[in-house]
Amino acid sequence: MAKDYYKTLGVSKNASQEEIKKAYRQLAQKYHPDKASGDEKKFKEINEAYQVLSDDKKRVQYDQFGADFSSFAQGFGGQAGFAGQGINFEDLFSSFAQGYGGQARKEWDEFDFGDIFSDIFGRKRTRAYKVKARDISIDLELTLEDIYKGVRKNIKLQKLVECSVCKGSGGEPGSPMKKCPACGGSGEIHRSQRTFFGSFSQIETCSNCGGEGKIPEKSCAKCHGKGIVRDVETIAVILPFGVDDGQIIKLEGQGEAGGKGEIPGDLYIRIHLKKHKYFTKKGDDIYYEFLISFTQAVLGDKIEIPTLEKKVNLKIPAGIQSGKLIRIRGKGLSRAAGGRGDQFVKIQVETPQKISQKAKELLEKLKDEGI
Repeated sequence: MAKDYYKTLGVSKNASQEEIKKAYRQLAQKYHPDKASGDEKKFKEINEAYQVLSDDKKRVQYDQFGADFSSFAQGFGGQAGFAGQGINFEDLFSSFAQGYGGQARKEWDEFDFGDIFSDIFGRKRTRAYKVKARDISIDLELTLEDIYKGVRKNIKLQKLVECSVCKGSGGEPGSPMKKCPACGGSGEIHRSQRTFFGSFSQIETCSNCGGEGKIPEKSCAKCHGKGIVRDVETIAVILPFGVDDGQIIKLEGQGEAGGKGEIPGDLYIRIHLKKHKYFTKKGDDIYYEFLISFTQAVLGDKIEIPTLEKKVNLKIPAGIQSGKLIRIRGKGLSRAAGGRGDQFVKIQVETPQKISQKAKELLEKLKDEGI
């Protein structure tokens, strides 16, 4: 059935990019597989919807042609729709099936008409369906310095990986190959399906040989012919500067390795920002509090303060009030539109709780002067 990405994210068709991004973050946090309320299937649907709606070009195509806009447009030489009229065959046949009751409706939901229309319009496709291996979701904690500069992280994962002995072939090294008995050497399994609409053929990748048409005469002793084993793999992840708290990064093919005829799963990394000792983050800007003495506030001063890059000198103007913010331009985090945010230094005037007798006498004189 046609996918409604707007409904998936719970936004209107006129939603702004900011509204789409906000809805995505809330839902991704709610349904993350590692959460108690997590739902891996729902999580994948949310990510799929966001990948399309967050891209203006894809969103326009989706609004016109639906979730299958990419393959549908290719099937018609780049001009989706029939004779330029934008006829949606999926909706057309869906309505037709509904008119013939439950069985026809069920068969429509289970059948893919993509191959039929590609043959009709001169683009014959051989769709050998492959199973995708399991995706992996992890959480990664970063510091403000990490997202300011960008960072490389080595992540160790225990997962299914390609067998190091047979390199995924499933055969003992040096073992001769023979024709796969399951597919007769074609690498494909052809299945016929009788439906309300007639008989249709479907092509699947042979699971016995993984689409190769050949299998080894002797199976690998380490993986027992599967081509994959469970092991610990270290993945080097380069995180560019500007990643944000709660952001989910997808690494295609870095999930569980697939067996014969399977596609590797994907790795989803959810970013968590570690609480900083000195700084707080507000959007692309960072904030830092600095205590000064009463005399510094009255007379002004030059101080040295830290930034995410290095220490810099800051001038405190005479007569500054407690709570005043001083801006240091360009010392914040990377902005999506380019450039960087700013660092704000919040000045706090410290009132001493204990003073010497001499200091007290001096303050009394200042009091007499109206200070």
